Amino acid sequence: MSITKEKVTKSFTALKDAFAYTNVMQAPLIKKVVVSSGVGKISDKQQRILIQDRLARITGQKPAPRGAKKSIASFKLREGDVVGYQVTLHGARMYNFVDKLIHIVLPRTRDFRGLEASAIDEMGNITIGIKEHTIFPEAADEELRSVFGLAITIVTTAKNREEAEVFLRHIGLPLKEKG
Repeated sequence: MSITKEKVTKSFTALKDAFAYTNVMQAPLIKKVVVSSGVGKISDKQQRILIQDRLARITGQKPAPRGAKKSIASFKLREGDVVGYQVTLHGARMYNFVDKLIHIVLPRTRDFRGLEASAIDEMGNITIGIKEHTIFPEAADEELRSVFGLAITIVTTAKNREEAEVFLRHIGLPLKEKG
């Protein structure tokens, strides 16, 4: 079953009894998905281009460079130096990415037993750390020497952690059972 806007909006009927919703607008929705990767100490221009290219393939959107907010002399870092790349997904591209994440990417993760429910923050967002970008089908397997990690943050309109957990389970995110 794929993640669509219709399925997410139908969360109202599934969750209205648990949280006493009286209006459809009270039900949580996915607001955006942020995919980011740090480049840190990588000074090789080819490696940075490879990371940009892979992020673009994985998300279907060109990543934006993120600069350092302040200079740190001991790290030889100057304000404005590129320290990572970020992609923010909205709309249909966001739903397609979440669908791919749930049904293709996470099952391909080595020794995957489910996501920790503690990864959900107090504002109702979940951040998933992925150690190897090669679990995405778009990543070429021939480039195994240059494996990088990335972080995926799913931002929801849930009001608290409990509401977000029930909503994310409803849309199919594989969270570990409590206990």
